[in-house]
Parts: sequence; C-alpha cells; structure tokens
Amino acid sequence: MTCWGKIAMFGLWWQGIQLCSLTTSSGSVITTCHVDVTKMNKPKMASEKGVPNNSRVQILLTQLEKMTGDSMVREPEMARQITSKLLHLIQTQEKTSKEVMSKGTSGMEVILTSLETTRDIQTIMNILSILSELLTLGEKRCKGRRVGAFVSKGGTAVLLRILINANKEIHPNEELMLHLHSLLAKVGPKDRKLGVKARLTGALHVTINLIKKNLHNVKLVLPCLQVLRVYSANIVNAIALGKSGAIDMMFKIVAPYSKKNASLIKVAVDALVALLKSKTNARQTVEGGYVPTLLALYLDWHRNDTLHRHTVIRKGLLGCLRNVTNIKLGRRAFTKADGMRILYNCSTECLSLRTLDPLVNGSSLIMRKCFPKNRLPLPTIKSAFHYQLEYGLASGPVTQLYNQPPGGRTHAQLSKPLKKVDDVVDESDDNEDTEADTENDTENEEDEKDCRSLNDDIEKDINKLKPQEIPSRPYEELKVYEKFFMELSQDFQGFNFGSSTTSSSAQSAQPIVVPTAQVPSPNHVTARSTEDVCDSSAPTPALRPLQLDASDFAKGPNKKQETHNQPAEQKLRKCVSLNAAPLRVKQKETLVSALKATQPPLLLEGITIRCLAGGGSDCGSEGAEDEIGEGAVLEVPDTAQLLPLHDLDLYVKMVKGTKSVPCYTEVAYPDYFGHVAPTYREPLLDRLYGVQRSKIFQDIERLIHPNDIMEKVVYDLDIPSCPVIESAGESLRFNSQFESGNLRKAIQIRKYEYDLILNSDINSNHHHQWFYFEVSGMRVGTMYRFNIINCEKSNSQFNYGMQPLMYSVQEAISGRPCWVRTGTDICYYKNHFARSSIATGGQKGKSYYTMSFSTAFSHKDDVCYFSYHYPYTYSSLKMHLSKLEALKAPEIYLREDVLCETLGGNSCPLLTVTAMPESNSSDHICQFRNRPLIFLSARVHPGETNASWVMKGTLEFLMGTSLLAANLRESYIFKIVPMLNPDGVINGNHRCSLSGEDLNRQWQNPNPELHPTIYHTKSLLQYLAHTQRAPLVFCDYHGHSRKKNVFMYGCSLKETIWQSNISTASNDIEEDLAYRALPKILSQIAPAFSMASCSFVVEHSKESTARVVVWREIGVQRSYTMESTVCGCDQGKYKGFQIGTRELEEMGAQFCVALLRLKRMTGIHSHQHLLDLESDLIGTQPKVVSSCPTTYVMDEDEPSFLEAVDYSAESNDEDTEVDLGAAAASATTDTGEVPELLSDSENKRDAWKSEPVTSSQ
Repeated sequence: MTCWGKIAMFGLWWQGIQLCSLTTSSGSVITTCHVDVTKMNKPKMASEKGVPNNSRVQILLTQLEKMTGDSMVREPEMARQITSKLLHLIQTQEKTSKEVMSKGTSGMEVILTSLETTRDIQTIMNILSILSELLTLGEKRCKGRRVGAFVSKGGTAVLLRILINANKEIHPNEELMLHLHSLLAKVGPKDRKLGVKARLTGALHVTINLIKKNLHNVKLVLPCLQVLRVYSANIVNAIALGKSGAIDMMFKIVAPYSKKNASLIKVAVDALVALLKSKTNARQTVEGGYVPTLLALYLDWHRNDTLHRHTVIRKGLLGCLRNVTNIKLGRRAFTKADGMRILYNCSTECLSLRTLDPLVNGSSLIMRKCFPKNRLPLPTIKSAFHYQLEYGLASGPVTQLYNQPPGGRTHAQLSKPLKKVDDVVDESDDNEDTEADTENDTENEEDEKDCRSLNDDIEKDINKLKPQEIPSRPYEELKVYEKFFMELSQDFQGFNFGSSTTSSSAQSAQPIVVPTAQVPSPNHVTARSTEDVCDSSAPTPALRPLQLDASDFAKGPNKKQETHNQPAEQKLRKCVSLNAAPLRVKQKETLVSALKATQPPLLLEGITIRCLAGGGSDCGSEGAEDEIGEGAVLEVPDTAQLLPLHDLDLYVKMVKGTKSVPCYTEVAYPDYFGHVAPTYREPLLDRLYGVQRSKIFQDIERLIHPNDIMEKVVYDLDIPSCPVIESAGESLRFNSQFESGNLRKAIQIRKYEYDLILNSDINSNHHHQWFYFEVSGMRVGTMYRFNIINCEKSNSQFNYGMQPLMYSVQEAISGRPCWVRTGTDICYYKNHFARSSIATGGQKGKSYYTMSFSTAFSHKDDVCYFSYHYPYTYSSLKMHLSKLEALKAPEIYLREDVLCETLGGNSCPLLTVTAMPESNSSDHICQFRNRPLIFLSARVHPGETNASWVMKGTLEFLMGTSLLAANLRESYIFKIVPMLNPDGVINGNHRCSLSGEDLNRQWQNPNPELHPTIYHTKSLLQYLAHTQRAPLVFCDYHGHSRKKNVFMYGCSLKETIWQSNISTASNDIEEDLAYRALPKILSQIAPAFSMASCSFVVEHSKESTARVVVWREIGVQRSYTMESTVCGCDQGKYKGFQIGTRELEEMGAQFCVALLRLKRMTGIHSHQHLLDLESDLIGTQPKVVSSCPTTYVMDEDEPSFLEAVDYSAESNDEDTEVDLGAAAASATTDTGEVPELLSDSENKRDAWKSEPVTSSQ
C-alpha cells in the first residue's frame, strides 16, 4: 500500500471514530459504528461504495432526534456538531436534501423540533441554514412543494416564535435576525395565514422596529422589507403597520431619488404598494404630503433610467399612485400636484417602446381615474321628447320620472322653496369613493359581479319551472279574438278556386281592430312646445300623421311669401310631383342637374336644396342656400329591378300615415331610396395596436390643454326652434329629425372631432345604444372623429371587429344605394362622464362609455347617414306588407289584420299566411283547418333592427313560389306579428315603448292601455290555448348586441334544475327533448347559426319575457327567442365576416326550411319529392326514409339530436338586461375584454379569444 493509500484509509477510520464518539451508550448505535469501521478496513469499499450518504444523514437525524428537551440544552456543543455535519452534507450532496424531504420520512419534523427546542445561537443558525438550503435547492416546482410541506408542518409558526424570543434579548443577534427574515421572506407567500400569525404573536412590531433601528444597514433591511411586504398583504396588518409609522419609514427609504441600492428600493416600493391598499394608509399618505413626493420620484426615475433597467421600480411607483388615488382625497391631491400633466408627458415619451407598455397602461389607468367626473352637457337626462300617458303607472321608472311632485318634493316639502332637481349628475359624483373606484377598478367589474351572481338568477322554484296552462281569462273575454282566426271557421263556399281574382278577394278581409287604449290625450307634451314645426293653432290629436302640404315646410313667413311670388314656370315645375302632397325628403343645398332620373322625381317643396353632386357647381358657400329656389327635382337611383319590394311612391304614402311624438316632417334618404345589399361580404375589422390608448390620451389632452378645445354646439334637440345651428361652413351639419332617427346633441371638440349625445327612450332617462343620424357639409379626404359619449353597456362588439354603417346619397344616386360598414380606429371604453344614480337604479359612481370611430368622406357636398345597424322603419314594414299583398300568388292565403292600435295611434299589423285549400270539399277544408300553427313575432325592442331583416326574409320565403315555400304553407298556418313596438321604432327608441317600459318584461301581466300590442298578442295565444290549438312553435325574433352568430334561447325544466343545483335530482324528471330539435336543425342548415351559443335555462329575471310566459302559461314546449348578432360570426361559412342584410334575410328563410324539416320529423306523411330540393339548399343528400307513421322521422345521415342531454357539460346561460323598474332584481352579463392593455379590463385577457355576452331579451 502506498503512502497516499495509508493516509486515505486513516482519514476514513478517523471519521468513523468521530461518529462513534458522538453517540451515547446505546448499543444499537455503537454496533452501527462498529460495522462502519469494519467496512472502512477495506480501501476499495471505502473509496467506491464507502458509507452511503443516506445512511449518514439518517444517523445524524437520529442523533438529533435523540437530543430533545434537556439534552439539547445540556450538550449544545454536540448539537452544533450534528447540525454542522448535516448542513455540510446538504450543501455538498444534492441527493441529501431529497432524502430529508422525501415522503414517508420525518426529517423536517426532527429539524423543526430541534429548532424550537435549542437555545444555542449557533445551533439555531445552523438549522436555519439547513432549512434555507432545503427550501431553495432544486427546480422551481420542487422548491414550491418543499415550501408547502414546510408550511403545512407549522414551520412559519416556529420561525415567528424564535423571532419573538430573539427580540427579547437586550441586543438581538443581527445575524440571527437576518437569517430569520430571509427564511420568512422565502416561505411567507406560501402561507396565507402568515399575516394573522405575525399579528397575533407580535412579530409585526418586531420587524418594523428592526427596520427603524437599522435604516442604513442594507443587508438587514432588505429581507425585513421582503417580510413586511408579505405581512402587508393582510389589510388589517397594513393598517396596524401604518399606525406604527411604516408609511413615514418607507418614504425615508425610497426618497430622495438614488440609483444606489436599487434592489432595496425596489423591495421597499413593492412593500409600499401593499401598504397603500389600505384606504387608511392612503389617506395618511395624502395628509403627509407624500403624493408630490411620489410624482417627483416617478419623474426622476423616468428621466434618469434612460436604459430602462429599473422599470420595475417605476411600475411600483405607479402602483403606489394608483392605490392612493383610490380615494377621493388622493385624486384631489394628485390633480393639485399636476399629476395629470406629469404622467401624460412621461407616457407620451414611452410610446415608442412596446416594452414600456406596462408603464403607459398604468399611467393611463391613473389619469382616467383622476380625470374629473364631468356631467353630460344636457339640461336633463330625460328624453328630449315627452309623451303624456293617459293612464298613469302605479310604479316604475316612468312614475319616478314624471309622476312625482314638482321638483321631486313630497307633500310635506311643498311649503319649502322650490328646488330644481338635477338628474344629470349626483351631488357626490365628483369621483366619490365608491365600490367602482377601489383597487379592483376594472372596466368589466360589472361583468365579474354578474358572473358571480349568474347562478343566483336561475329560477329555483320548481313550481314556477313546471309549465302551467293558466286560464287567466275566461273564454267569454277571449271569444272576441275569434275574428282573427277566420281561417279556422271559413268554409270557402262560393269560391272559384281556379280563378285568381276570387282567391285573392277571399283573403282580403277588412282589418279587424280590437278596442284597446282610448284615443291618446291631445295634450301630450313634446320638447318643442310652441315653436314646433307642426301647426299649433289647430286642434292637434295626440300624434298626427305628417302634414305634407307646402305651408308646413316653410321656415317662416318670408318663405311662404316667396313661394306665392314665384314665376308661373316655377310653380308649374313644382306641380311635377308624385300625384300627392309634396314630401320633405331631406334638405339639400343645390339642384342635382348632372344626373339623369330613372324614376319619377320627388318634388322637394318649401325647403332649400343641398348639393348632392359636384357636377361643376359651386356649392361651397353658405350663402348659396338662400339663392336657390324653393323647390327642385330630386334625381333618384333606379332600384326597381334590384328592390322589387321597394316602391318610392308607396313609401311616401306610408310615411304620411305614420304618427310620431316629435311630428317628423322629413324622410331620410336611405329609407326613401332603399338598400341594396352588397354582393361582397365585409370582414370583421382588425384593430391596430394602440388605437384605444391613443383615443384615451386625446381625451386626457382636453384637461391638460383646455384652450385647444372648441366646445361648440352644432346640433341640439333641446333648442326646439332651431336644433341645427349654422356655423358658416366651419363645422359639419347634423340632423336626426326623421323616422327612427336618434341624435340629441352634437358638439364640436376640435376642428375635425365631434362629441355626440344620443337621446334617451321617450319617457325614460337611459337606454342609449341605437343611433341614426345625418351628416353633411364635410370635406373630402379629411379624417373626422366621432365620439358617442353616453353609451351605457360596459362592453360592445365595437371592440371585436364591428363597424358602424354609413349610407352615402352620392353613392346612391350613382347606382349604389346601400349601407356599408365604415370607420377605422374603432373602440369602446369607459369615459369621464358620470351617470346619475337616478338612471342607474340607485347605484353611484357609474360612468358612461364612449364609442369612438373615425371616417373620411369620398364625395364633395355629400349627405351621409350613420347608423348602429341597418335601419328598418315602421313605414318600410307597411310598404313591404303592401307589396307582398299586391304580388302574392292566387294559391296563397294571406290576410292582414290590425291587431290593435298603439299608444301613439299607429296600427300593429297581424298577418295570417298559409296555403289556400285545394277545393271547398269537406276533406280539403278539414285538412286546411287542422294545420298546426306557427306563431312568430319580432321587433319588441326598437333598436334591434336585425330582427326585422330576419322577419323580412321569413315573410318573403313564405310568400315565394318555390315548391319548398308551397309545401311549408300547406304544412302550417302562420300567425305573424312583424313589429310588436311600432311607436318605439318610429321615435328612435332603443328598447322601450312610449310607456317608457321594456315591453318584453310585460308578458306576465300586460296592461291593455299601456302595453296594447303585448296584451292582444298574448290574448291571441290564450285564445288558441282555450281552443286546444296552441302553436307548435313560438319564436320571438331579437337582436344581440354583445355576442356573435345567430342562436336561440329556449326553456327546459331539466336543464334549469341541473344548472341551479336544486336538491331534486334532474334524472328523476322526465322531459321531452323535442325543444332541442329546431335549434339543432338550424345549426345544420343555417351557416350563421351556432348551437353552442344556445341556452335552455330559465332565469328568474326572464320570467316576464315572451319566451318563458308562452312556455309556462300557454304550454308551448318549443317556445324560443332567436337572437341575431349585430356584429358577425366566429364560426361556419361566415366566420370572420360582419353580418349584412343578405345574411339576415337568409337566416329568416332558413328558419322556414327548418320548420319544414321539423314537420317531417313530427308529422305522419313523408314528403320525399321535396328532399332533393331541400338538399340543394342545405348541402346534404338525405337517404329515403320510411313513410310509415312515427313520432320522429329523421334522415339517416343526420346525427341524432334527440339523445339524452349531457348535464355534466356547461350550458351557455342567457344573460340579463338591467331592468331599472325592478331595481335590484336585475343582472347584466358580459365579459369586458378589450384587446389592448388600457381600459379597466385591458389587463385581464386577450379579447380576441372569447366573446362578450348579454341578452337582448
């Protein structure tokens, strides 16, 4: 053996002797040592296999475990040696730490017990070092598990007790305090109760006092601050630390600016952020004058951190400012310290680097929060028009608005001086400390609350869920509705079925008017009292048709006189009209002379003419308006071939019979010319990065640079005598005084930027979404920005690719009369205009939202219209129905009745469509009468114009000449109410009728005077139920503002019970799944339809909607709401495209095809001769099915959809709209996802991954 070998052998032998010397007289341990020494006699064994590491660790842990209680105190030297050896093994052998922390071992318990027992400082230090090594070595995932095990075994409590004991010394050991806080900083985030434990044991004050005494000891202060940050996560701890002087101490550390010890400052700033989450500490910070300090610090770091290495510190300072500005006092201090300008300037300098976006986003949130809450520039948030109800409401929003004592006073207050109530803004709306202004200031806070309460809205009362055919009215009262079902009793005797004239006249019965609300009061009040354009000298009915004689359109006595003094040739020219009283179509400035008329010209009587085409004429001067003659011939596009159901003369005739509250005397060009759907599809708009941020910063500039803001009112409906304010050609001209128009006020902010304010629904103070207005006086190629500043919903499809619509009169005259999607830089975000609690059901602190878009105009002196969605007016419906009546084939049974008159005096049409019987034989008449009924309705919400376009597609398919349409008419009798809310549509409302109520919340108990259309529609259904002829399908067409695709809501007892977690097992309830059949068929044949978006859950907030009432009270199992998007589709053939009228009408036609397939499934007879035709339409080739009678006859190539429902899957719940009349019983659901990290929801998730949700019901 060599010399080196002998030395190695001796070393191993000596190590074994040491291990033996550390033991007591225990025989087992000595034996073990003896075995080890014996093994050491073999050099090869010692060098290659030696003493196994795990055996050595177990020996040490066993020895440490034996030293408990007094032995640990009596033999401190031995404890030091054992812990020192154990530390050395853990530091040098990675497997050792795994052995100690492996499952099934008690190594951690032994170490913690020894730590708690010993009083020796060196032993404690060794054990703390061991723990530190164990909890930090290895992969991140392993470290997390080890820390979790340490916490679960009470490790943090042991550390806190040692900390308290160590602090009792006169001169606490600095190194021990350093080790303890370092270890607490590592394990603290994993222990949710660490803050409570620290407060109860008194460790809070130990840490804070230690920092105060060692402010200049960076090495010690750093881990203490890390622990303090963990402590402060508990709000009670944060308050306690604030009272102990933590705030002042923290500012001594972070200020003044210095790059020295940047890591310490970073931790201190993070701890300060946690402390300032407490409003008490935030108030203390403001009162201590530290807000300017924070701003100065942020500015210094911004200026000096040129290489952007310390962005974390800058972000932390913004976090401090954000928490401070959560209170009203902090916002005032921030504004007073010129914080808006400081953050704005710093943010604009950071825009060039995407890596600095977190700083820009944080600054933006603070500035938006501190932007002073402004009031809407309106005298009142109530509608500019008012309709006096003949029959008062017992309760509800309209009663609160108009039936209260003057000035909002009670009878006890009448003796006090009259005080005008300001309903635009609350007295405390100046950024009040409300729930909306707290730390969770996110734009989708409403959505989050609604998501949490969604299950609470699901109906849980099984008795209410079970369909109950309630005979709420005796049959004697309902018998009057028999007149609307003449087809069920008509015998067709005396009809010549081979003659087209007799068949036609057989269906043209006189309209039946069921007595309803009495004639409205002639004393209804509008916003234009004595200065209204209507003649106030004559007795005026409540709402009168358009007065279309020339005198009504003259602007004043001078205009009338000029008309009488015109030359004879001009008078003769004026007589070339439409053989009817002239109609004011829209103002124009010059005569259109360069274009040829292809339709009879419409004479514009008594108004000035605007220029429509360049044509070499000079239309730039404002003075030209007075020099043009009183009348001119309007050139119109030739759309007769493209729009066979649009007739200009007929439309004018229908407009004359339409009654509006403002007494509209103008017709919008798009409604007059018509709309031809483009042949191309318009894709969803991809929004460029930074658009919303740019818009918000421009809004902030209004406060920073107020002198750059014009604040010039250019249109105002609250000025009845002259809403259009002339501006000598320096501003755009706006107008919305036509059917379905909605724009209340336009304010020029900058040269090419305008704030727009929408009008509330009549007899309401909210519901701002639908807009339809005219713009003229534009410059070609100039980019204009429009901001609709009083939107109410917390999110919109405008954030997800939707664009507003524009209609150009120049384009229409050139042969392209169509609405097109327009606008760039579109975004929807919360603004600084405060909403009054009067309009929010008592909730304070709410803000309006801005829908902003930019657009440029292509034609000089054009007249353009902007709309939320494709307009469809009441006059258009009447014209459409008249054309269908005129063009119907002899074999079609079509009857149009007047169901009732609305509050405004307009008729509500009811259509009956089916096929004429083959003959008047008893068999054919019996078959005719026994056809199942389909009941359809639409447009209960005026702003959901897409519902009317879907209904248009349904009607045109039903009246078509195809074999499918003929078979559909032979299969069913259709009862259709195409427009349930004519008054709301006419007057530009978004959701309500003239009663100021949502008619789709009145189905449970409709009032015949206030809700006549709902009352009589429900009565029709009740009559059918009494006569055992309840409809096979009921479907109410709606539009959806925050969800893509077309989908359905239905009613299912079993699915509702499963979703609501009622104790009753859903498996115990039997339910026919036929309610899923129609949506499933639509998902197979209609490219825009999405089955995944459908829901069949019944919510408590929807118990008064048509869908639920018809299901529950009438007993219609297939009772649906069909929702159509206003945006576009994210699945199927139309994925990535915005929806247009062509797709909406197609959806209406596909609904008819689905009903035909449903007939084959539920009927007895097979219609094989139509399968090939239908296959061509829906893209399938079905196999021949058996003609034998069966309950369900399904094509074999179709996947079965009548299987049991998987109730373990998610069901997309229909969301709720806020019903302010019902106050707290409302909920609104949607997700507030915005594709940029800017608005209050922008730091949440990628907006393009999911879609916002709400229901329009």
